[in-house]
Amino acid sequence: MAQRRLAVLSSHLTQTGPAPPSALGPLPGVSTSRCSGGGGGGGGETERSGEKGCVFCRIIRGESPAFKLYEDDVCICILDSSPLSLGHSLIIPKLHAPSLESTPPPVVAAMCSKIPILSSCIMKATQSDSFNLLVNNGLAAGQVIFHTHLHIIPRKTGDKLWPSESLRRQPIEANPEISHLVNSIQDLVSSLSNDSCLSDAWIAAKIRNHK
Repeated sequence: MAQRRLAVLSSHLTQTGPAPPSALGPLPGVSTSRCSGGGGGGGGETERSGEKGCVFCRIIRGESPAFKLYEDDVCICILDSSPLSLGHSLIIPKLHAPSLESTPPPVVAAMCSKIPILSSCIMKATQSDSFNLLVNNGLAAGQVIFHTHLHIIPRKTGDKLWPSESLRRQPIEANPEISHLVNSIQDLVSSLSNDSCLSDAWIAAKIRNHK
């Protein structure tokens, strides 16, 4: 099962084409089950199901088992039940949000602030010298559980976990397409409203209501 999941993730990292339909279907385990019991026809159904069928929400509420490594008021860290390497862990916010862009920035900041200490402890415990930090955001990116989470994947020299590591990357070139892309992104970023930065009090209230 771990090999199948690795193939899905690797297909997105190498950008060689879409993963086969079977690889995008529901898989057993904490980090490979969908939040809803719906079919594999797309992410809409899983997002609409919200917290009700979300395996991560059940773990947070104490209704489903998990190997918990860390917990605070904003997030938890657990071992992935279908790991790609020993110590493969997930940082999961207690606030249910189906995607990274729908997660309040202060929640993302709180999750990211735990990465240095958690990754250091995980690498030390697994005698690893490196780690991958990974977010699968959206169905096409390999997301199969629609509750935001970060992967910490311990690495050891020469483990050859990702096939993409043997590929040669081509340098980007200045051309009209790239210029248009840069300008489009800059315009979108500058148009963002400060309203997206929700207050810590609002987030705390949402988490309390979620429990």
